[in-house]
Amino acid sequence: MQHVKIPQDRIGVLIGEGGATMREIEERAEVRLDIDSETGAVAIESVGDPMLGLKGPEIVEAIGRGFAPEDALALLDDEMMMLELVDVDAATRNKNDLERKKGRLIGENGRTRELMAELTGAEVVIYGTTVGAIGAPQQVEVVRSAVEMLLDGAPHGAVYSFLERKHNELKQPGMEYHQFTG
Repeated sequence: MQHVKIPQDRIGVLIGEGGATMREIEERAEVRLDIDSETGAVAIESVGDPMLGLKGPEIVEAIGRGFAPEDALALLDDEMMMLELVDVDAATRNKNDLERKKGRLIGENGRTRELMAELTGAEVVIYGTTVGAIGAPQQVEVVRSAVEMLLDGAPHGAVYSFLERKHNELKQPGMEYHQFTG
């Protein structure tokens, strides 16, 4: 049995209308969820295929970190799909710095977050103090790199160029563009 703690405001999303989301997770991931709505603690017990059961905690954590249930359930669609979380708080000095860096990650009218998702093919969510990505390992790695570039203060234009280049590499496997320094 594994345990995941999620924020209070995400418990309703995890349960779903009339318990529909919870039942779908239990059915598709072959797990049993025991949700404590007072504390946000979720106990996840595998009741079927142990490999599917390993995805149960990831699905619950993804929903807790702001993903829509259908995006979190995509973790079951392919064994290579993964959830990656980047802790924005770890790269900040104080609350004002956190808000500023979150603003850089979201971008004007959400454009930066949208571009990260669009150009990598991963689902990208910014919630609380984390940036979450669900996708194939290569997609998630590109999102992580772009997030780290923005947190380190790289200009948005440079990050967008990086994302465009990686988008073209992901689109044409074997035709990667290699930049040699020298």
